[in-house]
Amino acid sequence: MEPVVVVGPKQITFKEISNNPKINTLIEGANQVMKSMGYTEHGHRHVRMVSGITKYILEHQNMSPREVELGQIAAWMHDIGNVIARINHPSHGAAMAFTILNEMGMDPAEIAPILGAIGNHEEMMGGPISVMSAALIIADKSDVHFSRVQNPIIESFDIHDRVNYAVQRSRVEIKPDAQTIELTLEIDTKQASVMEYFEIFLTRMVMCRRSAEMLGYRFTLNANGLYLE
Repeated sequence: MEPVVVVGPKQITFKEISNNPKINTLIEGANQVMKSMGYTEHGHRHVRMVSGITKYILEHQNMSPREVELGQIAAWMHDIGNVIARINHPSHGAAMAFTILNEMGMDPAEIAPILGAIGNHEEMMGGPISVMSAALIIADKSDVHFSRVQNPIIESFDIHDRVNYAVQRSRVEIKPDAQTIELTLEIDTKQASVMEYFEIFLTRMVMCRRSAEMLGYRFTLNANGLYLE
């Protein structure tokens, strides 16, 4: 009789996830839904940026390399639920991520925190529930940039388009000495005012503040030299 070989869970890498055709097709499909609804870019540029910032934050939390990698995986997949609908997309995305990661053979113990981070990254129905989740939220909400605007007709911009279009540069920086996580924005005030930024992003900034506090930092916003803490 042949011995029974028990195959355990696989350690799925971020490289496998970021190169997975099924996942990347869902990301592109989700962005098409967002574009058709008039939303800013939620495709590969966005998830690449969010993954990079999530990695940066988690590395400053002295997380293990594997924990950092799991955070990157969550960041890469966090918006796939938009392929179904914008409303409830975190819950949809978490359910979809479970199916995909489970099919790939990932350990359920590693899937669990990823699902929590994806399912709680939006301010209307979530919040920081773990270190991974907090890092993902800050990374996601800090991605404000003119390149995210998908509407080609400037005259028809709504306030979200105008504010994103006005942001020429954004940077997340951890300052250990000051115990702060700082989001620095350079805003072209000919396109939108700093106050308009605060108007539409206030709830997101509150979410970032709560997330930073979970990580042991204060969240500060520097918009054209105007600080908000």
